[in-house]
Amino acid sequence: MSNSSGQRIPVNRYGLTEVYSPADAKPNVDVIFVHGLNGDPHNTWTTEVSKVFWPSQLLPPVLEDEKARVLVYGYDANVTSFTDGVSKDKIHNHAETLVADVYSNRKLRKAGERPIIWVTHSLGGLVVKRALIHSSEIRGVRTEHLRSVFVSTYGILFLGTPHHGSDIAQWGNRLEWICSVVLPKKIVDTEPQLVDALKTNNETLQNIDRQFAQLMTRFHIYFFHEGKPTNLKGTLRFIVDETSASPTAPDVERAVIQADHSHMCKFENDSAPGFERVVEGIQRYAEEAPATIAQRWEAEKKERSTVIQAEAAELYSSRGSRSPAGHGLTASAASIKGVPQSDSSSTFGGSSLGRQHKALPPAEGQASFDENWILEDVTNDKSMA
Repeated sequence: MSNSSGQRIPVNRYGLTEVYSPADAKPNVDVIFVHGLNGDPHNTWTTEVSKVFWPSQLLPPVLEDEKARVLVYGYDANVTSFTDGVSKDKIHNHAETLVADVYSNRKLRKAGERPIIWVTHSLGGLVVKRALIHSSEIRGVRTEHLRSVFVSTYGILFLGTPHHGSDIAQWGNRLEWICSVVLPKKIVDTEPQLVDALKTNNETLQNIDRQFAQLMTRFHIYFFHEGKPTNLKGTLRFIVDETSASPTAPDVERAVIQADHSHMCKFENDSAPGFERVVEGIQRYAEEAPATIAQRWEAEKKERSTVIQAEAAELYSSRGSRSPAGHGLTASAASIKGVPQSDSSSTFGGSSLGRQHKALPPAEGQASFDENWILEDVTNDKSMA
């Protein structure tokens, strides 16, 4: 495959691959593509005959002014990777790895606060939803850096992702149809247990749908549904119909792509059905994202600072604390009022509960406690014994 300049770029089967970055400027936004069941970070987005890989060949010229970096993500997307083996939520495993990979890639490039726009196909949308749920829930002092993926996400474009799953039986049918489209016929016919396993996993997929609903208002969302049915053993059927792929929700965008489920994410040229709708959405998000995400990071940092100051005040007033006139106050963080001792982390990781802390004494003339005090971990500080 090649980028917009014609240079060939190898795409890694697993993990992130940067397929385009502006040559003359620092990127302002990251656009990340995530494939679905039995997909591939290259083939999912590549036309079958002309081999046009649109994330690097058609998209970059449109995003020239927005200075976007374009990446594709690959992961083990066979049927078994979407099922619960030995009571393990494997979609959650994919989500954790996706968050870690995205964080690491951006951190190494000093771009941890750069806005993110996701483009997903089919069940890849569920992996991204689960990743954002995971990132949003992180509170531990040693893992709060992974929260950056949630804070930095501005928009998501879902292409043929099954969202609406109120009917358990219908969920099972949709998953079976997706398998019929994306899996080799011999697997569907000779290994039906794999398909059955995915169908029985629909409760996990529904839980993702419900949890993500609580986060939706934070993001700009664009739903796309297939406009042409797929031939399944002689029967024309919409694999993920409009009701599921483009559910009606407040303040979201919805549109159709006149292609079937497998081809709605492949664009031959800029005149291909759906191309302008999808790319215009990406471009608009890329233009709007920097200002909004900068404000969110400012609010995030203020909130973390507030939590740290509140914990310092709690420590100062907790039982067993010593006066600042001594050699610094100490207290077991587990004794903080209203915080269960089993809790292992603070709200934003400002301090680690259950560990000893010291608030350094104020400078001469300084008030007994104010925001300039510094919390210092003294778990191994012999002077505090």
